[in-house]
Amino acid sequence: MKFSVLSLVGHAPHPLTGELPSAAERFHEVIETGAAAERLGFDAYAIGERHAGPFLSSSPGVILGALAARTSTIRLLTGVTVVAILDPVRVAEEFATLDQIARGRLELVVGKGAEAGHFSLFGLDEERQWDLQKEKYELLRRLWSEEGVDWDGEFRPPLKNVTTVPRPYAGPPRIWHGSATSLNSPELAARHGDPLFTANAIQPREAYARLIAYYRQRFEAYGRDPADARVAAGSGGLLIADTTRKAVERYKELYEAKVAQSFKPHLEGRAGYNTPFRTIEDAMADGPQLIGSPQQIIDKILGFHAVYRHDLQSLTVDGFGLSHGEQLETLQRFAEEIAPVVRREAPSTLWD
Repeated sequence: MKFSVLSLVGHAPHPLTGELPSAAERFHEVIETGAAAERLGFDAYAIGERHAGPFLSSSPGVILGALAARTSTIRLLTGVTVVAILDPVRVAEEFATLDQIARGRLELVVGKGAEAGHFSLFGLDEERQWDLQKEKYELLRRLWSEEGVDWDGEFRPPLKNVTTVPRPYAGPPRIWHGSATSLNSPELAARHGDPLFTANAIQPREAYARLIAYYRQRFEAYGRDPADARVAAGSGGLLIADTTRKAVERYKELYEAKVAQSFKPHLEGRAGYNTPFRTIEDAMADGPQLIGSPQQIIDKILGFHAVYRHDLQSLTVDGFGLSHGEQLETLQRFAEEIAPVVRREAPSTLWD
């Protein structure tokens, strides 16, 4: 198993105290956490992209550029790049530039995004989100793998003999497809032989298992070796304590206040937007959240792996209102007490 740390650069008041750091402080914390993740031996660090809600991650390439300058070995991922609302030419240029600066450490995770408001913000029809996603992803793929591209589509002006610059550092970076609720992303990933990154953040395990099973089935149906079907999985946040009882005592109020703060009443009933695990006990028992003792978290990740057979596990430590010091302490405990066991029990050749 490989491990990545993800930040969506949330910027909501603390769910218990109401304190709100400045935007500059949040960016500093995120960059320092990325540097710490490299020192602690994590394999990748990812920045999300949000254009609605209490987040500061509207320009992930800028943040990852700062991280590229502070790091030398850790892979830099997006989580996700909302290609459906962006110009593929600009995405190709921006992230190839980042890939050059990072000397080939970039990988993209593309998706249509987890916020309902960004399509109207960019003047796009949310009803066409999957058409936008497919066309723009396939153009991005061509721009990175070909020169002198001629292209004609529905959602942007035609291209004639276009070669985007700079070119990626050492060929096209790997592109993962983020998948949360729909079969569209698993289908697109399988069609092109790309890896799948399941959100595994809010819904019960069975919902994500269905998407992964469909992806593997379609991957093979396209005539590809099933062994090449790489899968990554997110998590609904990481909170570690010495025992299960101490985890409940320490984090119950914080977890449940954050769930209440994050609830989106206008999206109630839509899969993937509001967690059904509203108490910490429910989250620990059945949710994708990684909360509890080190052994409890080991068992949960290996439980995911038994169903998902995933290569990469993503973690988030800045989503519940922990102080920055507590976030770094959590990552260190994970790196020292949890990661070695999971790596041994569920080895992966990804990135070897």
